[in-house]
Amino acid sequence: MEPAAKTTRWYVITGAPSSGITTLACALKPYADRVFPEIARAYLDRGIKRGRTVAELRKDEAAFQKEVLMLKLGRERRARRDKLYIFERGVPDSIAYFKITGLDAGTVKADIFRYRKVFYLDPLEYHRDYARTETNEIRDVLSRLLFSSYSDLGYEVIRVPAVSVEERVRMVLSHLEGSAAAALG
Repeated sequence: MEPAAKTTRWYVITGAPSSGITTLACALKPYADRVFPEIARAYLDRGIKRGRTVAELRKDEAAFQKEVLMLKLGRERRARRDKLYIFERGVPDSIAYFKITGLDAGTVKADIFRYRKVFYLDPLEYHRDYARTETNEIRDVLSRLLFSSYSDLGYEVIRVPAVSVEERVRMVLSHLEGSAAAALG
C-alpha cells in the first residue's frame, strides 16, 4: 500500500517545450524561498561541462528519462516541505516523457509529495536549442500529455495564457500563498 502524499508549499510550472517556463521561474525568484531549475537541462549542462555531447547523453532516451526522474525524486526527497519552492517541472512531467518515449508511465511514483498548485503555461513560438530537440509534432503531443499528467493525478491545473512575462507573473502571484501574494498589494 502506497503512503499518502505528503503536503508541501511547493508550486510547479510546467508546459510544452518552449513555453517560457524558465523565463517565468526567473521572474518569480524574489517571491519564493527557492526556484529549482529544470533537472533535464541541468543534467545536460553538467554532462557538456564534462566533455560529453547532448547526442551522447540522449543516445538512449529511455535511460535519459529514467535518470531525469531519479534526479527529480532525489531533489524532492531532500527539499523542505515547509518552504515556498517553485519547481521548473515536477515529477509528474516524467509521466508524459515516459509515455512519449514508450516507457511504462505507471512506474513513475508521482504521488509521494503533493504540490500546492500547478501552473501550466500555454505554448509560445517554438524555438529549438541544444537541449530542446523535439519536433513540433512531438511538442504538441507533449503539451497534451503534460496537462493530463497532472489533471489525472487530481491537480487543478491553472492555465497561464501566452501573454507577457509581467502578466504571467501577476497571474501566478495571485495564486501563491502568504508574502508572495502580498507582493501584488
